[in-house]
Amino acid sequence: MAEQNCLVANDWICGEYLRSRGHELAEATVQHVWITAASVLIGLAVAFPLALLARRGRHFAGPVLGLTTVLYTVPSLAMFSLLLPLFGLSAALVVTGLVLYSLTILVRNILAGLEAVPQEAREAAKGMGYGPVRLLWEVELPLSLPALMAGLRIATVSTVALTTVGSLVGKGGLGNLIEDALPSFFKAQVLTASVLCVLLAVAADLLLLGVQRLLTPWTRIRTPAEASAGAGIAKTEAV
Repeated sequence: MAEQNCLVANDWICGEYLRSRGHELAEATVQHVWITAASVLIGLAVAFPLALLARRGRHFAGPVLGLTTVLYTVPSLAMFSLLLPLFGLSAALVVTGLVLYSLTILVRNILAGLEAVPQEAREAAKGMGYGPVRLLWEVELPLSLPALMAGLRIATVSTVALTTVGSLVGKGGLGNLIEDALPSFFKAQVLTASVLCVLLAVAADLLLLGVQRLLTPWTRIRTPAEASAGAGIAKTEAV
């Protein structure tokens, strides 16, 4: 009886809310996940060629990095208003806006990763007959994965948060629940939707971290010098 009355009492934590609105929460969570995933994947597909263009020289890097930075500074309300004539009140409007916001993070990290590839590795690959395309896919891209994945993780967590802004057009996933609950200050709905957003961000970050560790096993290999240093520290602490 007490749990049922928590809705009437408007408690922050209410088990009855979870039971009675489970379907609504699941639908909002699924919408939030697919909008986030679509935005990040499309953003990555757009950012990669832009990063390749930017590394061709300063004449390209300046405009590319400048444009993506300017796009990131545009307020979400203004961004959606500018895109509204093209996409109308649809999920495509939200996804496009989120893609544009993700570019500044993804382009910079991909570019930083490619520029960090040792010149010796490039020269060795060229000496073995690697062409530009093979050099990129088999040498430069694998070695730039740590920076690329770091940018992807940041962009994903940021997009999980920004997806809630899509509630302005009714396509904000969990943000829709938060916006619907604010006028009446429905505490249980505000708290539950907010916590789910945080959990989605944490889960996405941990998932990408796991993927990064699988794709870059060499980053976990300790060199003999590092192993000796670690052994020395352990010995010192034991003494």
